[in-house]
Amino acid sequence: MIYGIGTDICDIRRIRASLERHGERFARKVLSDAEIATWKKRSERWPDRGVRYVATRFSAKEAFSKAIGLGMVMPMTWRSCEIANLPSGQPTVVLHGALKTWFEARGLQAHISMSDESEYATSYCVVEQKP
Repeated sequence: MIYGIGTDICDIRRIRASLERHGERFARKVLSDAEIATWKKRSERWPDRGVRYVATRFSAKEAFSKAIGLGMVMPMTWRSCEIANLPSGQPTVVLHGALKTWFEARGLQAHISMSDESEYATSYCVVEQKP
């Protein structure tokens, strides 16, 4: 059964401006420790790819927060929601702490899709309640 659906579109230029203004402090507010490591690797090789990485994660977390019906209200926090990749490359939602407990107690499962283009990153999330 569908529990919730969320979507988000993010202006990559806005994320770039935030990173230029606040640097790693902004990234650490939005990204988990594992995401920070990936962001740094991508940024070293190609800075624009690092910006896009932050933008897609920002968008995916916004879409997820809408799908679970909480928005950015506890137990939902930027860092407790991690967007990782399966070995196949498929994005997946990995939760931590109180958010993980809250999510599992409801028997929920999330499906996430992300995309980015020249100026925008977009995400779509479907959360279902497992039988």
